Amino acid sequence: MVSSLKDQQQLEAAFEQFNAVSSQLIDAYRQLEVQVNVLNAQLDEANSQLRKQRDENAELAERLASLLKMLPAGVVELSPEGRVTAENLAAESLLSGCYIGEEWSGLLGRLLSQEADGSFALGGDGESRRLTLQYQDLPASGGRIVLIHDVTRLHQLNSELAQQQNLASMGSMAASLAHQLRTPLASAMLYTANLKQDIPRPEDRARFVDKSLARMRALEGLIQNMLGFVRGQVSSLETAKVAPLLEDVCAVLAPQCHDKGVFFDCNLPADSAITVLIDRKALQGALINLLENALQFASPGGRVGLAVAPDGDDVVFCVDDDGPGVDDAVLERIFEPFFTQRPGGTGLGLAIVKKVAEELGGSVRCYNKVAGGACFELRLPASRK
Repeated sequence: MVSSLKDQQQLEAAFEQFNAVSSQLIDAYRQLEVQVNVLNAQLDEANSQLRKQRDENAELAERLASLLKMLPAGVVELSPEGRVTAENLAAESLLSGCYIGEEWSGLLGRLLSQEADGSFALGGDGESRRLTLQYQDLPASGGRIVLIHDVTRLHQLNSELAQQQNLASMGSMAASLAHQLRTPLASAMLYTANLKQDIPRPEDRARFVDKSLARMRALEGLIQNMLGFVRGQVSSLETAKVAPLLEDVCAVLAPQCHDKGVFFDCNLPADSAITVLIDRKALQGALINLLENALQFASPGGRVGLAVAPDGDDVVFCVDDDGPGVDDAVLERIFEPFFTQRPGGTGLGLAIVKKVAEELGGSVRCYNKVAGGACFELRLPASRK
């Protein structure tokens, strides 16, 4: 009897424990159900946001594709291997074809030729189209984007502008030349007109003839300088040593400096083997022009110098004086044709020097020395045996 009562109590305790566990499971299930509903709501919200973003991205991609298609500039996409993977309509039009799958470097070599200004020419000589290329890397894919711009019209406008500037320069040069010719021509006409008068003394008549001839020679010299400037001074090139060349130049200038009372400091190069590829007559004329120009601004008792020295791959000729120097405003124009500050100067001497230097593959510049006076530096490539 006691055993049966004990079993019943254990059974009741088990049922109570079962009921308590079941109640806990039911509560846990309900809590889990609430959490599932919350997560489902959050998932639905996230899916809704993703669908909205997907639709927006699709709309943006469609808009960008339309813009890319209608863009006036050409756009070419390159793979990491350098092959064309896509191109818009403008690129197809500018390159005259669709080249998807082709290697870009080979395509450039076949279609385009690079010009001196960095642009590329496409087409024949008669209808050449000018293009510029810009590259932009795509870090994500490892490829590149090529932007192609048509600058044909800009190139034509630049050519027309250059032509107009040349015409304007020719007009300015013609006006300056006419002004330079007028003065000696008027003087020659005046002296010649005096010869029509009754001049009793032969020496007076000879004086008018000499003055007229002098003006005529000045006219001839001006015309020769002008022709030399237009045609160019360099005719044939030869490899020449610098030392004998400077000796000839010094022989021409030394008497002029002596007559004016100016010390001529001619420094022959220490290395007698320095050679340059030159037109001897043209270079001698250029150096004499520089020295005579320096002599004009040197005062009696002053100094004019000529020196030469190697400088890397160049040979540098320096002509300097201890005169007043050159104004900064004049330095920019000193090599312009017909620009002069000397009374009676033609303005062609320094312009011819600049032209000779450029024709010989060199350059010329002018600067003021710290100690006073001006220095002209004529730089030419050294000859290589």
